[in-house]
Amino acid sequence: MLILEGAQAGLSWETILKRRTGYREAFHHFDPNKAAQMSDEALEALRQNPNIIRNRLKIYSVRQNARIFLNIQKEFGSFDRYLWGFVDHRPIVNRRKQLSDIPPRSKESDALSKDLKKRGMTFVGSTIIYAYMQAVGLVDDHVEDCWLNKGKK
Repeated sequence: MLILEGAQAGLSWETILKRRTGYREAFHHFDPNKAAQMSDEALEALRQNPNIIRNRLKIYSVRQNARIFLNIQKEFGSFDRYLWGFVDHRPIVNRRKQLSDIPPRSKESDALSKDLKKRGMTFVGSTIIYAYMQAVGLVDDHVEDCWLNKGKK
């Protein structure tokens, strides 16, 4: 998911979703061990792949971020444990009135982004990380009248 969020920077989600299969194939089914070992030659070859975003920095960030991801797993026991530490180990549930009330970032995404950057990750700005936190369930920003909120209090 983090690979796709980084690739989306500056682009529409539709553009990325149409290339999800291409990313899965290009980056070894998102296996971080295999992505971390990709050679410069393999990454350069991906710059000709029309099934992914061919931005050199975004392509090379996958290998770099996979290496950092593996280091975080080793340090914390899992990437999951690391992430949940930024939200006190429970989802942040916001009850927004309308979509325009949803911010592009938060103090938690600022902190997570800063820590990931300090560790060496790229394409992990606070706005990207906030979207990632929403996508993986760390933050629930569904508006009040969303069908997912029916029956919740």
